Amino acid sequence: MADAEPQPQRRASRVMPLPECVALVLQGGGALGSYQAGVIEALAEQDVAIDWVAGISIGAINAAIVAGNPPALRVERLRAFWDRVTSALPSLPFDTPNDHVREFLHEWAAGAVLVQGVPGFFRPRVVPPMLAPPGSCDALSFYDSAPLADTLNELVDWDLLNDGPVRLSVGAVEVESGNFHYFDTTKCRIDARHIMASGALPPGLPPVEIDGKWYWDGGLVSNTPLVHVLDHQDRPMLVFQVDLFSATSERPRTMSDVINRRKEITYSSRTRQISSDRLKLRQEREAIAKLLAKLPPEYCDSDEARRLRELSNELPLSLVHLIHRPNDWEGGSRDFEFSARTMREHWTAGRAAVAETMARSKVIAENIVDGRTAAFDLTTRRNAA
Repeated sequence: MADAEPQPQRRASRVMPLPECVALVLQGGGALGSYQAGVIEALAEQDVAIDWVAGISIGAINAAIVAGNPPALRVERLRAFWDRVTSALPSLPFDTPNDHVREFLHEWAAGAVLVQGVPGFFRPRVVPPMLAPPGSCDALSFYDSAPLADTLNELVDWDLLNDGPVRLSVGAVEVESGNFHYFDTTKCRIDARHIMASGALPPGLPPVEIDGKWYWDGGLVSNTPLVHVLDHQDRPMLVFQVDLFSATSERPRTMSDVINRRKEITYSSRTRQISSDRLKLRQEREAIAKLLAKLPPEYCDSDEARRLRELSNELPLSLVHLIHRPNDWEGGSRDFEFSARTMREHWTAGRAAVAETMARSKVIAENIVDGRTAAFDLTTRRNAA
C-alpha cells in the first residue's frame, strides 16, 4: 500500500499555531503609536512571524520600519525612532500618583510639541503659512515634515521593504479627488514619500506629492487598513488589529474629555463597525456554503447554486483586537504628547496587551485549527493604574 501523502507542517508561535498568513494592521494615532511598538516587540518574543503589515499615519511609519528591516533589527530600529521623536521631552525626575498633576504635565508636554515640533519628525515653519505665497508648500501647513524623510531613510532599508518577504500596505487620501488610495508593495515601489503621505495630517503637516498628485493622511477617510487586508486575503489569515483609540468610553466630564471623546469616535468607532460588518458578512457566507453542501445533487450544478458557491467562498480569519485604553490623566492632547515618559508607558501597555492575549490564546488556536472566522478581544477593559 502506498504511503499516505505527508501533510504540510503548520507554522507555530510559542503558544499557538499560525495560519498561512499573519497580518499586522496598525491604526493611526500620533504619539500613541509607541503602543504599537510594544505590541510588535512582544509578538516577536512570542515567535509570531509577520507576513503582511498595513498601516495608516503613525501606523504606516511603524509598518515601514517592520517591513524595511530584518526581524533581528526591527525592535532596535523602532526604539531608535521612538527615542528620537521623544528626545526633546525626557522623563521628569519624579513620579506622582496624583492624576491631576500628571494631567497637567501631560498637557504641558503637548503644548511644548505645538511650540517646538518633534525631533526627527516635524518642525515649525520659519514663516507662518498665512504669510507664505498662496499655493506654495509653506502656505499649506504649520509644520515642515522634511525631518521625517531623513529619519525614515536612516531607519528603513527600502530595497528590503520592496523586495523582501513582508508585504507592506499604507493608505493616503488624494487631495483633489478626495479618493482613498493604498500604496502596496505588490503593486508599486514604496519610498519615504508614501509613508509621509499616509501621515500628512492637515493643517499640521503638508501634502506629499507622488507622481504629480498630492496626498494627505489616510485617517481623514479611514483610520484602519483592515478593509484593504480583508479585500485582498488569499489564504487563511490571523490578523492582529492594533487600535490606538477605543470605541467605548465613559461620558465626558470636562472639555478635555469632550475633545478626547470626539477623537475616539472619529477614529475608532468606524474601525469597530467595519470589523463587525465584515465578520457578519463572512459568517453569513459561511452559513450559505453549509446550506449549499446539503442540496440534493440535482440542484448542486444549477447556475444559481454555482453563483452562490462563488459568492460564499470565504477563507478562515482570526481577527485579534489589541486596543490602547487610555489612562485617566490622558486627555484630548494625547495623540501629540511626545514625551519620553509617556512613550515608555504606552510601549509597556502594548507589551502587556499581547501578554494578556497570549495567556488566553487557546480560543484563538482552536479557531485557527478548525478553520473558522471569529474576532477576539481578550484584554481586560480597564484603565491603567
